[in-house]
Amino acid sequence: MSSIHTEQFIPAKLAQALANSLFPELDSQLRAGRHIGIDSLDNHAFLMDFQDELTDFYARYNVELIRAPEGFFYLRPRSTTLIPRSVLSEMDMLVGKILCYLYLSPERLANQGIFTVQELFDELRTLADESKLLRLVNQRSTGSDLDLQKLQEKMRTSLNRLRRLGMISFLPNDTQRFSITESVFRFGADVRSGDSPLEAQMRMIRDGEAMPLEQDSEPSDDDEQEDEQLESSEDDDAEEENK
Repeated sequence: MSSIHTEQFIPAKLAQALANSLFPELDSQLRAGRHIGIDSLDNHAFLMDFQDELTDFYARYNVELIRAPEGFFYLRPRSTTLIPRSVLSEMDMLVGKILCYLYLSPERLANQGIFTVQELFDELRTLADESKLLRLVNQRSTGSDLDLQKLQEKMRTSLNRLRRLGMISFLPNDTQRFSITESVFRFGADVRSGDSPLEAQMRMIRDGEAMPLEQDSEPSDDDEQEDEQLESSEDDDAEEENK
């Protein structure tokens, strides 16, 4: 009986990548739509080292391993992808555009890269058409305090979804403040020659231009549990403020 050698079918460097202890979790994150930026030091370095081999590996599933100009990695599905995907909601994409706008803004340097959930909500109401926003939560909205509260909750749901995609991260033990990663450039406007990136981003938000971002899976049980923990932490913070 003849023996079969793995190296006849898998290049040695790809076999090395697949055997690495980082690969299983990193592979799961990429398939779930997560973006891997330079802040994820080990995972990013791993993808840099094995980019060519893993590009060929993921091509078998009809997805592309992309390294964006800003340096982050993600999987982009083709129409025939074998990896499950879903499409971000209108609110998800709008929040993503606002995050990209904040990333480009002078306030990011002034705030040492930290923003609050309230600041995000204020920018959402300022830059987007508030009447259209409110119709996302209530077709007959009158702009009541209850409608605004529902809108903020909907925005928070989208923010948590983008967190799972690696576009923001909350500060330790603080679910009201977060930093934005370079991955938000997935929502960036195409900047024409001579245009200001900040102005181009604002124009895209106001014009309601769509941005195709499809590489995202439904939240896993672990993601939902983490969201519940965040929401519980927010409730605890609110109770402390009311005391």
